Amino acid sequence: MNFFEKITGSDMTKKMKSFEARASNLPPEYQAAWEEIKRNLWLHADFTGRNLMPILNSALELLEVTSADGQSVEEVLGNDIKGFCAALVGDEGAKNYRDKWREQLNKNVLKKLGGL
Repeated sequence: MNFFEKITGSDMTKKMKSFEARASNLPPEYQAAWEEIKRNLWLHADFTGRNLMPILNSALELLEVTSADGQSVEEVLGNDIKGFCAALVGDEGAKNYRDKWREQLNKNVLKKLGGL
C-alpha cells in the first residue's frame, strides 16, 4: 500500500468492492446475513476501518464455505448475528468507536474544567 492509497482509502474501497462481488454470488439468505454482519462489525472499526478488513474477509469466507456445503445461515451463525459479530471482534464488552470518542471527550472536558 502506498501513501496515496493510505490517505485516500482507495485500497479499502477496492477490498470492499471485491467483498461485494464475492457476496453477490451467495444465496439470498446469506447475502442478507452478510449485510447484517457488515452493519454490526463497522461499529467496532477504528477511524479508517482498516482493522476490520481481515475480519470481514474471514466472515465472508465462512459464509462462502458453509453455503457451498448447503448449510443454512441459522446453522452457521445462529439467531444472534450481533452476538456473532461481537465474538469476532473480541468480546461482548468490546469498545466501539463511539465509546472511544465519548471517553476522549470526557477527558478533554475534565481537563478544561481543571480536573473537577
